[in-house]
Order: sequence, then structure tokens, then C-alpha cells
Amino acid sequence: MTTKQITTMLLALCASLVTADAAKPNIIYILADDMGQGDVTAYNKDSKIPTPSIDRMAREGLKFMDTHTSSGVCTPTRYGILTGRYSWRTSTLKQGVLGGHSSHLIEPTRETVASLLKKQGYKTACVGKWHLGMDWKLTDESKTGNRTSYKNIDPKAPITNGPNAVGFDYYFGIAASLNMDPHAYIENDRLQGTLEILDTLDAVNARGFTQPSKPGYAAKEYIQQEVLSTFAEKTCSWIRENKDGPFFVYFPLPSPHSPIVPSDRFNNKSGLNDHGDFCMETDWVVGEVLKTLDELGIADNTLVVFAADNGTSPKAGFPAMAKQGHHSSWIYRGMKGTNWEGGHRVPFIARWPKVIKAGGVSEALSCTTDLMATCAEMVGQKLDDTAGEDSVSFLPALKGEEIPGGKNRLVIHHSDKGVFSIRSGKWKVMFDDFGGSNRGDPRKDDPIINAAQLQLFDMSTDAIEKINVAAEHPEVIDGMKKQLAGIIKNGRSTPGPNLPSDYNDPAVKWEQLSVVSEYLK
Repeated sequence: MTTKQITTMLLALCASLVTADAAKPNIIYILADDMGQGDVTAYNKDSKIPTPSIDRMAREGLKFMDTHTSSGVCTPTRYGILTGRYSWRTSTLKQGVLGGHSSHLIEPTRETVASLLKKQGYKTACVGKWHLGMDWKLTDESKTGNRTSYKNIDPKAPITNGPNAVGFDYYFGIAASLNMDPHAYIENDRLQGTLEILDTLDAVNARGFTQPSKPGYAAKEYIQQEVLSTFAEKTCSWIRENKDGPFFVYFPLPSPHSPIVPSDRFNNKSGLNDHGDFCMETDWVVGEVLKTLDELGIADNTLVVFAADNGTSPKAGFPAMAKQGHHSSWIYRGMKGTNWEGGHRVPFIARWPKVIKAGGVSEALSCTTDLMATCAEMVGQKLDDTAGEDSVSFLPALKGEEIPGGKNRLVIHHSDKGVFSIRSGKWKVMFDDFGGSNRGDPRKDDPIINAAQLQLFDMSTDAIEKINVAAEHPEVIDGMKKQLAGIIKNGRSTPGPNLPSDYNDPAVKWEQLSVVSEYLK
């Protein structure tokens, strides 16, 4: 073979690789924080909060009606999104959430959506609220734990095992929620800004932070009301820099989570309350991303997903909003933290003009753990047996087809207190009568018929959880208990070899398993 022939072959190979990469879609996953279906006009026509950008996504894309977060609170849901795995499979998060200085939850050896796509030639970025732990340099190594105090960290030292360790080329964001310290931006592995210590609530208030906000390190340049717009600017700038793609952006917003701090331009704009204002600003951020894609001419082959990490928080002011005719949980019971539908049935909209038919509505049962399997199928990559154990691809739904499992799909719900609930096809079992949480039910004045400690709802006819039919279908409850026990024991809910589980580890405190204990022996 001549030198010219070899050169021609190499050029052809390079061209094919470039073409293959060009065909791979860009992926942007925008995650709102504490935002129910009722807060989005595309779902709730009676909503008092204008959401034109999210509504545009629904008009131009596919609106999922029956998508659920893997938990009623944020850290567990975020873990599930990035790993395709239920967070209660970890040894450290059987309930609750992490703090701003908590150690890492995602093991660096675990495959994430970011690491998977990075291997496929994607540039990857995370901008926003992380809340999955990272390892700070401790001043006293003997004092560790899930919520390490700011008094025991070195803020000037590099941070390890954060987003950069699990597949993200670039990270800019905050460690946890806006109310949690440190009150400062992190870029890659460094805390940014001129740091000071706010060691009392008085000092926090004097600094201008809205309650609830915790004492701790704060950057003098850091202003709560500017965080959301800063994240929008950073995200859009990164997209412009990487427009030739393919790229993956995980964009977890800190809004409309408390402290509810809309910027001045959105203050009083909704006419509802500050939650409504912050939702409007959240919608504006979505619009900025869509506008950037349009300007760059790359919208056609970019999958944009808008979702929320759980339902709306009680701090949004449910009673006051209800008096004005606004219901954040829409027609559903419950709110953030609960196993009622309002705790985990969330807005989930996908827009990908090249693939998705505009204006579609999907009734497919799906979960936020499904991003991993979806991305793997999109790029033609088979997941390892130890990755995405609880992830099912929703790519078929984007094409108007049925997702694996179809009408018999199974999803596990998990409350802030770690209480289980299980959905299998049309059936949903609740193992209590309070939603597994103390946060409450805005529809408590509409009592459940036949309410009991064990409840079964037919979601095909009673998605509002009005009538408990447990007494009529004991065989259904028994079967679903066995399903839940098997999913816990086998270490996965998808087909594949069994994986390790700590369900029978005496060192692990897991009292919530009592509801299926007879099937775990």
C-alpha cells in the first residue's frame, strides 16, 4: 500500500469519526429543585405561575405525565439521576439528605452518566447545586461524619471526590442547597471568593442571607439572589465554548428551593408569592438555555430535559397559595418528602426536534433513575452489569414507542424518612397512612376512603389516591411485597446478575425494611 493510499484511508477514518461524533446528540438535563407539576402551566392550566419557556418545551417536545423521582427529597434523587441506581442501596443514605460539607456519596469507581458519555467523546459539565457530597480537607481527621462542621475543614485546600472525580470535565456550583454553608461558589476543586466566617445566625442575617440559612464560611462576593442568574450565564457560556459537541450538561438548579430568593427583576412578578416569583425565574433560566441553542443553530440535535428533583416544599406556602387558587401538587396528595404522588410525580419534559414529534404526551411510567440507560442507548453503549442497576431507557418513548416493561413497569418510591412505597403497573402500595413523612398533605381535608396503615391504590382510575382498595386485593399486596423484597435482596430492579446488598448486614440500621421482613429471610 502506498503512502498516498494510507493517507487517504486515515483521512477517511478521521472523517467518519467526526461524522459519528456529529451525529451524537448534545444532552442538557435541567433539574429544578422543589417544583411540583402544579407549578408548570403546561401541566396545570389553572396555575397562577407563568412558565412560558417550560411550556414551549412541552409544545415542541414530549410531556411525560407519569414520571417519578426516586425519592421525595433531593440528594437521593440526584444520586439516582447520575448513577441510575436507587440511593438506598448505598450504605450511608437510607433516609434524609447530605449537608454542605458531607463526604462524597458517589464512589469514584461507579459509572455515572457523565463518565459514560465522556468515554464516548462527550465534553461534560455540571453547573449548579451538587448536594452529593465531596471530600473537604479536615483539620481534625478524627471528626468525620455525614455532616462535617465548617469548623473542621480547610477552605483553602483542594476538594476531592467531587463532580470532577465522577466524569465531569468542568464544575461550577455550590456544595448543597442555598441555605447550607459554605455560602460560596466552587469551581472544579476550589472554593471561590474572599472568605469570611459567619459564626452566628445574627451574622448570617446581617450579611443579607435569607432564612433559613446556616452559619459557616461565606464569600464576600456571594449574593444569594444572584446565584441562579450566575448559573445561567455560566451554563450558556460553556455551551457556546463547546458548541461543536457532542456535549453533556447537567444543570441542577437551586430554585425554587428555600431560601426563596428571586432576583429583583422577578420580585412580585408572579402576583402569587415569592415561590411563584422564583418559579418564574427558574422558567427564565430554561429560556436562556433554549435561546442559546437557537442562536448557535444546534437545537435540532440537542436533547433538552426539564425535570424536578421532587415535589414542592411546604415552605412555598401551600395554604396561602390555595386561597388564590394555586395548587403546587396539582390534583395530587402530598408534597416534597412524602410518598404521596405530590412528593415524587414531577414535571418531566423532553425536547429533541430531530427525534421527538412536537406536542406529544406520554403516559409511560418512568423514573428519574432512567437517564443512565437512556443515554447509553442513545450512544449505542451497553451498560456494564454493575452500572445503572435501576435504570430503564425512555428513548423508545421519545420515538413514540413503548418503554421496556411497558404497562408492568415497576418503580420504588422513598420518602424523606426512608419509608418505602412501591408502584407496579397500575398498582401502588403505601405502607402507612401518612406518606412516610411529617411534611403533610395539602389535601388532608379530602379524606381517603377506607384509610388504613396498609393502602393500595389503582392508579389507572385513582391517581389522586382517594380510595384504598387493599382489603379487596390482598394477593396484589402480597405479590408487590415480594417484588420489593426481591429488588432489595438482588441489588437491582433490572435484568442482570444479582449484586451485593446490605439488607441483612447487622451493622446497618435499616428499620424501614420491616414492611417486607418476612420475604427477606
